Amino acid sequence: MTPLARSSLPTVAEAFLRSLPKAELHIHIEGALEPGALFEMARRNGIDLPYASVEALRAAYAFTDLQSFLDIYYAGAAVLRTEVDFFDLAMAYFERAAADGVVRAELFFDPQTHTARGVAMGTVIEGLARACREAGARHGISADLILCFLRHLSEEEAFQTLEQALPYRGRFIGVGLDSSERGHPPEKFARVFARAGELGLHRVAHAGEEGPPAYIESALDVLRAERIDHGVRCTESPDLVRRLAAAGTPLTVCPLSNVKLCVFPDLASHNLPALLAAGLKVNLNSDDPAYFGGYLLDNWLGCFEALPLTRADAVTLARNSLEASFAPAAERQAWLAQLDMAATGR
Repeated sequence: MTPLARSSLPTVAEAFLRSLPKAELHIHIEGALEPGALFEMARRNGIDLPYASVEALRAAYAFTDLQSFLDIYYAGAAVLRTEVDFFDLAMAYFERAAADGVVRAELFFDPQTHTARGVAMGTVIEGLARACREAGARHGISADLILCFLRHLSEEEAFQTLEQALPYRGRFIGVGLDSSERGHPPEKFARVFARAGELGLHRVAHAGEEGPPAYIESALDVLRAERIDHGVRCTESPDLVRRLAAAGTPLTVCPLSNVKLCVFPDLASHNLPALLAAGLKVNLNSDDPAYFGGYLLDNWLGCFEALPLTRADAVTLARNSLEASFAPAAERQAWLAQLDMAATGR
């Protein structure tokens, strides 16, 4: 989609934000499928689309809530059929991420979206994993995959997905929980997350976007989530805010997504400053950038245009992202040293 207008932001500010090394920890790779690429993959795979043009498809991106987005998101993913498709999808994202100052990316992927259409698990994982390796060689980006379960499906189906993925255990580092939040509390997936923990996989979960603060608590207590994806509704519970701050639990916040899905009416109304003021380990991410109007730097620029954020806040947000990543400690320390240099202009 068309990036945010940047004319109101001073060039020096944009250059500074771009220069900060960042980790992107909440990116659904299927959500980086740009309309042009979607049409190209449909053409090469012989798939008929219900839209006459790229412009007609973009016009459909008028979402009223999470479900209205998911309906188009899953339909668009249907063009992904081959290992090359998944590789091309991820590489297009990495090229944008590199330009935005991303040094670490942890990509969510939804295998159930593809295996339900007859696409083999190996096709999905091998294509994405090859792109992660190439991102390191081509752009210097450290990248890993996090397998997400679709919460509108059953836990039994999640177990089946995990078992299908185990032959590729070396290709992904964790599991997550995404899709429709309302009516699908985290505890629905307690057993499969426990199994993932036994396998040594990291665990993250979407909670507190459309769901209540209680979903955040369940993600922590029942799923043993190490990070909360979104989590912006935590401010409705002062006790929960204090708990998250004391534990240093990362929140992977996605501002443009929150506006696009009507969680907040506009960026100026976003609670990011309140989250920072409360001492929460919040970081910025793009979620589904092809659908929500911008990649990582677009989210940064939009927030710094619309909200009373400072240069020190920018450094904090970047630091939070790097510290919250699942990268090896030595890599994190190297990036933090780079951040210190960028912050001081050295």
